[in-house]
Amino acid sequence: MSQYVPDKAAAVPVTRREQLIDYFAEAAKPSSEWGLGTEYEKVAVLREDARAVPFSGRRGIESLLRDLAERFDWEPIEEEGRVVALSGARASVTLEPGGQLELSGEVCDSVHCAEAEFSRHIEEILAVGEGREIAFLGLGMQPVSRVEEIERVPKKRYGIMGPHMTKVGTLGQRMMTQTATVQVNMDFSSESDAMMKLKVGMGLAPLLNAMFANSPLSDGDLNGYVSYRGHIWTDTDPARCGFLEFIFEEGAGFERYADYALDVPMYFIVRDGEWFDMTSLTFREFMDRGHKGHRPTMTDWDSHLTTLFPEMRLKRYIEMRSVDSQAPEIMLAVPALAKGIFYEEDCLLAAWDLVKAWSFVELNELYRSAHRRGLQTKAGRTSFRDLAMELLTIARTGLERHAVVNVSGDDESVYLERLTELNSRGMCPADLVIQRWKGEWNQSLARLVDGSSYRAAA
Repeated sequence: MSQYVPDKAAAVPVTRREQLIDYFAEAAKPSSEWGLGTEYEKVAVLREDARAVPFSGRRGIESLLRDLAERFDWEPIEEEGRVVALSGARASVTLEPGGQLELSGEVCDSVHCAEAEFSRHIEEILAVGEGREIAFLGLGMQPVSRVEEIERVPKKRYGIMGPHMTKVGTLGQRMMTQTATVQVNMDFSSESDAMMKLKVGMGLAPLLNAMFANSPLSDGDLNGYVSYRGHIWTDTDPARCGFLEFIFEEGAGFERYADYALDVPMYFIVRDGEWFDMTSLTFREFMDRGHKGHRPTMTDWDSHLTTLFPEMRLKRYIEMRSVDSQAPEIMLAVPALAKGIFYEEDCLLAAWDLVKAWSFVELNELYRSAHRRGLQTKAGRTSFRDLAMELLTIARTGLERHAVVNVSGDDESVYLERLTELNSRGMCPADLVIQRWKGEWNQSLARLVDGSSYRAAA
C-alpha cells in the first residue's frame, strides 16, 4: 500500500466535481516521457522457523529499518516516535501492516534501470538482515504465522483500516498481515489510452494471476490454492476490490472512474497531524456535508484513491495489481511483461484480443478458477498455459522493438526468459513450491526457508 505523506502544497479545497476528473486528465504524458515504477513487497521471516518478523525488538522490522537508514542512503519516517518507513532520493521503503517490506521504486525508463535498483535493494536488506537471522522469502504469502500471531505495524492508517476490514469481508485481516505482491505503475497519454490500459489490464487479470501464482502455503501447510493471495482479495472488501464492470462499457472515461471513487467509503483524512476515521462516509458525502468542520481537499482525494484496490487502479498513473510477489529471478518479469504489452499500441491490442470475448461473469469465474488451478485453468477449450505463451510472445515483441540494451547487449526481453521456461511447462511458481514442499523439502520449515529465501548475487 502506498505510504501516506501529506502534501501541504496540494491542500487545495475541492469545490467542484470537475476538479476530481481533471486530476486524472492533467496527468497525461506523451509517450516519449513515459516511465515505469515497480513496487516490490517481500515476506520477512525469522530464519529458524519461518515465522513473521515482529515489528518491535532487536530483531524486529523497526530495528532493521533503523539499520538501513544508518548504513545506506535513507531517511527514517516516524509516526509517534516509531520508524515506519524510509525515504530516499527517488524511492522509498514502506511497510505493509504485517511488516512485509516494500520497495517503492524510482520511476525508470527501462527494466534494466529497475533491475539495477532492485539488485541494490536486495544487497541492502540482506546486509541488515544477516546479523538478525532474518530471511526474505520469494513467496506471495507469509507461510507459517497466523493472523493473530503477527505484530501489526503501528501506523494510524492501519489502525483505521483493520477494524473496518472486519465489517466488510472475512479475509481482510489476512490481506493486511500475510500477503505480498508486486505492482507496476504505468503512464498514459490520454483519456482513451488510460481507459484502454485499464480495460486490457482487468481483462488479463485472471491470466496474470495464474502465470505468477506464488502463494500456496499459509498457516504452516498447503492451503489448496496456487494463489491464496489472489483468493483473499475476493472477500476483503467488495466496495473497493476486484473488477470494475463499467471499465468495459463503451465510452467509459475519467468521469466514470471518478464517480466510482466518489461512492466508495473513505478510510481517513489528516489535519495538523490528527487522523480522522472517515469509514462512515463516502467521498461524495464528504463533499456534500463535510466532517467535523473539515472540507475535502485534493490531498484527501489523492489519498482516497490509494485506498481503492481494483485489479487495475487509476491514480495519476495506472497500477497493475494482479501478481503475487516473486523470487528475485522472476521478479523483473513483472515490469518487463507490463512494458512490453502496455507501452506498444499494437501489442496492447493483441493482448486485448486474447481476452475480449470473455463476458464479465466469465472474467470473474476465470479469476476464481486461476487462484486454484493456475495455468491448468481453461477458457472454453483454450488452456491458460497456451494463452500465457501467446501473451509472453506479445510482450517479447514489444520489448524487442524498444531495443533497450544493457551492458551485456541484452534487450529487456531477457527478463521474461525464466518465466517463459516455467510457463511453457504449464507451471506457475506455486507449482514448483508445492512440488518441493511435498518432495525435497519434506514439509521442513528450515528447508522451505533455505530453498525460497533471497540470496546475495554470486
